[in-house]
Amino acid sequence: MTKETAPDITTEADVRHMVDTFYDKVNKDALLSPVFNDFAAVDWSRHLPVMYAFWNSLILGIPGYKGAPFPKHMGLPVARDHFDRWLQLFRANIDEHFAGPNADLTKHRAENIAQVFQYKMGLIQ
Repeated sequence: MTKETAPDITTEADVRHMVDTFYDKVNKDALLSPVFNDFAAVDWSRHLPVMYAFWNSLILGIPGYKGAPFPKHMGLPVARDHFDRWLQLFRANIDEHFAGPNADLTKHRAENIAQVFQYKMGLIQ
């Protein structure tokens, strides 16, 4: 798929595809997988639907996400390089599957979230 033929993120199915393909990459990543799977012991059958709702809300404006994402991340053993890698995989995943205004918005929102989390964790000033 090329940038010219890639669809934008416009449906809940697109969001689900984005989330599933992204976390597939995270689960295969040598730096991030241990944080998610060993330290946090994420229950993916519960976590993925929460991520669908979160991103549906941020990208498509669909209500349904209930939660406060930051407190769950506060105790994770992460540093700036974890955030850099998370963003690298996130951007690459979007670029691999999507193109358009919502795809660009999604990358921008992810970058903002990473900045806020790093600031709140004391990793950046």
